[in-house]
Amino acid sequence: MRGFDKAYCYGEYDGALRDLIHLFKYRGVKPIGATLAKYLPSALPLDLQVDVVVPVPLNWRKQWKRGFNQAEVLAAYVARRRGWKLARILRRKRGSEHQASLSNSERRLNVERAFRAASRVDGMRVLLVDDVMTTGSTARACALALKRAGAKSVTLLTLARVDRRLAVPSAKTYIGSSE
Repeated sequence: MRGFDKAYCYGEYDGALRDLIHLFKYRGVKPIGATLAKYLPSALPLDLQVDVVVPVPLNWRKQWKRGFNQAEVLAAYVARRRGWKLARILRRKRGSEHQASLSNSERRLNVERAFRAASRVDGMRVLLVDDVMTTGSTARACALALKRAGAKSVTLLTLARVDRRLAVPSAKTYIGSSE
């Protein structure tokens, strides 16, 4: 079970987009986030109905070190642009290993039940926002937590998607993926 009902992304996690995401996420160039966020609404259908926008949460240590949650920066822009409510209701129940070095099955186990919703979302259509989707393990775990909290549907929106069919396993390929 995927957990989320639909998924949309702006582009492929490669080339200039990948480089910009790395500057934003790992080099602390937070102003790039506003530029990147402007691309997200174009990935969504104009008639998409959403009750609440929820960013994927970071581990508190990562957020403290980075100074911001990149998914929250992106989610806040989309919510403002479309006139939707932003809710930071997902919480990490426990830390998890960095996903980049793990296999697909290890990624699923690493984040399984790692998230919980801090409040109910009964009958709501949720837009879950993250920066990058690799295997979908994190998105799946978040979506399942939202559905346990009563979400009617969960639509995933990411800035970029790794095409795992074409990826060559190397340190460079996977460094910085959020999955």
